Amino acid sequence: MLGRMSARLATFLVFLLNGAVFGTWAARVPALAEQIGAEVGSLGLALLGASVGLAATAPLAARVCAVYGSRGVLIASALLSPALLPVLALSQSPLQFGLTLVALGGSIAAMDVSMNIAAVVVVRDLQRALMPQFHAGFSFGGLIGSLGSAAAAQAHWAPMRHFLVAALVCIVVTVLIAKKIPGGVGERHREEVTERRSVLKSPVLWLLASVALCSAIAEGAAADWSALFIVRERGMGDAAGAYAYAGFSISMALARWFGEPIQRTLGPHRLLATGGALAAAGLALAVAVPFPAAGYLGFGLAGLGLAFSFPVVMDLAGETGKRADGSGGERELGLVTTIAYTGFLAGPPIVGGLAHVSSLVVSLGFVALVTALIIPAAWLARRAARQRASV
Repeated sequence: MLGRMSARLATFLVFLLNGAVFGTWAARVPALAEQIGAEVGSLGLALLGASVGLAATAPLAARVCAVYGSRGVLIASALLSPALLPVLALSQSPLQFGLTLVALGGSIAAMDVSMNIAAVVVVRDLQRALMPQFHAGFSFGGLIGSLGSAAAAQAHWAPMRHFLVAALVCIVVTVLIAKKIPGGVGERHREEVTERRSVLKSPVLWLLASVALCSAIAEGAAADWSALFIVRERGMGDAAGAYAYAGFSISMALARWFGEPIQRTLGPHRLLATGGALAAAGLALAVAVPFPAAGYLGFGLAGLGLAFSFPVVMDLAGETGKRADGSGGERELGLVTTIAYTGFLAGPPIVGGLAHVSSLVVSLGFVALVTALIIPAAWLARRAARQRASV
């Protein structure tokens, strides 16, 4: 079976593994916070570590992938990311937790950039709008990771035991599929990609990056704070809190899985704007209606609305850098990913800081307003793209 595995399936599984690693530790934030004795303010600063690692590593990973291809970076980071989970479980203070998250965030960033470049290779080869389906793999992985976290919490597993099992499974799967992972740009493009090409002068790219930025803030808030919100603001247990992120991941995964015909029907920019409106409404519902059911429904709607933001933006960004021979787009993907990760960088301290002086209800309400900014950014990106095409 593995011998007949396609590059498309292998790439999908890599997305799934990345989501599983992220969902595994994100859904255990309440238990980890208790272990290190962190309140919302110090926890927000500790979670900043993952975002620092993400933002610092993404542009470097894009450069390496552009010259040497994405395959080696992808395999290495796919092995390292789960291996860092047990290290995370060793944390006994917010400082240790944050420093470990810097390393984990850097590894996840390298994996994120390289797997998106690999996905672009498959999309261009098959000439289909498959990017949402690949990102559905990340969402399915987040679902698997969060459900595993819920089961571990219900079984009263300590984070160390849980993370050791999760790491072993992820590493074994990576080893099994490594040979089928596509490679992206290789040595034959080295001279071309090492020429200095500015991607900073493209209005289309910056507008797409702003969509990714707002989406990342919202997605990061749901990942980092949904479980804690359900536990502390709605009075539920740790296992019930983990299901909040599970619902978010389920909605996002299903929307992305069926995203190809939806994207063809609405078009990419209209899809971005519609999704932003739905996500903002979902977050507003979660914080405005003081019942656990409204929280679960709201995070589910947020997952549904945010489902297409990142994959569609990555697809459009890759097209802006496409070369005549059908390759290219690595630096554009790196820039958009880096800007998006500043959303993950800014999100934890903003939500944690606002929650410290007010409550998680207020801070997540602010995130809902930020999410709504996706709507005008998407329409402006469409206008800028049309003007660029007419030149």
